[in-house]
Amino acid sequence: MSARSSDHVLVVAATRRELAPVAVAETLVCGIGPVEAAAATARALVELRPAAVLHIGIAGARGIAPLELVLGSEAVYCDAVGPLVPARALPDEALLARLRAAFPDARVRPIGTSARVGGGSVDVEAMEGFAVLRAAELAGVPAVEARVVSNELGEPDRALWRFDDAFVRLAELLPRLVAAAVSRR
Repeated sequence: MSARSSDHVLVVAATRRELAPVAVAETLVCGIGPVEAAAATARALVELRPAAVLHIGIAGARGIAPLELVLGSEAVYCDAVGPLVPARALPDEALLARLRAAFPDARVRPIGTSARVGGGSVDVEAMEGFAVLRAAELAGVPAVEARVVSNELGEPDRALWRFDDAFVRLAELLPRLVAAAVSRR
């Protein structure tokens, strides 16, 4: 394998709406759900050869207020069962440390990946994180997941879900997230 570029960060999100333009990073809309995310991320890792992956998006959470930033301490594949299936992917320690330093008020929690809403077993739930982090792990690329909370898990009234506000908050945070991911301090 050829060497990775020194400051080339690939920012991955499930949808265009989650992915605000960032001038200093490549971007990838990986699609919704773990299968699409794994396939698209694996392809991008081969084609773009980034030095790091920053997986971003919105998420539902239990006990965490909407619009708070969550950094993934691990990605848990909630749909996987059995001893032969790797059910966890860990973020790169140095990359996570840089994001924690840049965002000291962010919550650091496991983020569950499930192909369906409400399918997770952890307090923060999304649909692509494990797939993106696992693809990066297999490719030897440092990766971390960052999510802005949009709603309380289990809230049946979707009018209370703050998608629009969460997308705006994510767009506000994205330049700082990328800068922290690129930083080598």
